[in-house]
This record gives sequence, structure tokens and C-alpha cells, in this order.
Amino acid sequence: MARVAFKMKLFPGKEAEYKKRHDELWPDLAQLLKGTGISEYSIFLDSETHFLFGVLKAEDPAALDNLPSKPVMKKWWAYMKDIMESNPDNSPVSIPLKEVFYLP
Repeated sequence: MARVAFKMKLFPGKEAEYKKRHDELWPDLAQLLKGTGISEYSIFLDSETHFLFGVLKAEDPAALDNLPSKPVMKKWWAYMKDIMESNPDNSPVSIPLKEVFYLP
């Protein structure tokens, strides 16, 4: 099981809305993520910089590459683009983070 981490950026003042939308995560999106082999997925917010830090476990990290083609993923990105930095295809600007320490 691989650990994957990344950062994204939330627009200032959108913290409560971001949390609300994730508290109400669509069941079909949760099913897609779990079905792709994702588990223990957390997102943390740095309130000073508005950076979001995502950490998850993936059975097969290469399987994550298929998520952008899924309709529910595209719909979620379109839903989220008004509150965070996004690419032209509505996907969040997501920067992979390199692991430099792990204490099992």
C-alpha cells in the first residue's frame, strides 16, 4: 500500500464551504475512490496560507491516473472550482509532495 500526499490551494474565506462540501461527500464519489483502492484519505488545511494537504493510501498508485476520466470525478471538480485553484479542465491544481520521513 503506497502513501500519496499532495497540496492544493483554497481561496481565502472558503474554509467553511470546503468543509461543508466534504462533510456532504457524494456517495457515488466515495464509492469511486474506495473502488479505486483509496483508503485513509485525509485533507488538512493550513489556515494561514490556505494550502490544503491531502494524504491517502492507494493499493495501486497508477490506478489514480484513471480518476480524471470518471464522470463523477469531473462533476465534483466542476462543483469545487469556485472555491479553490483549478486547472482549465476544472481539476484542482494539485502538487505532489515528496515523502522525506515516515515513522511506522
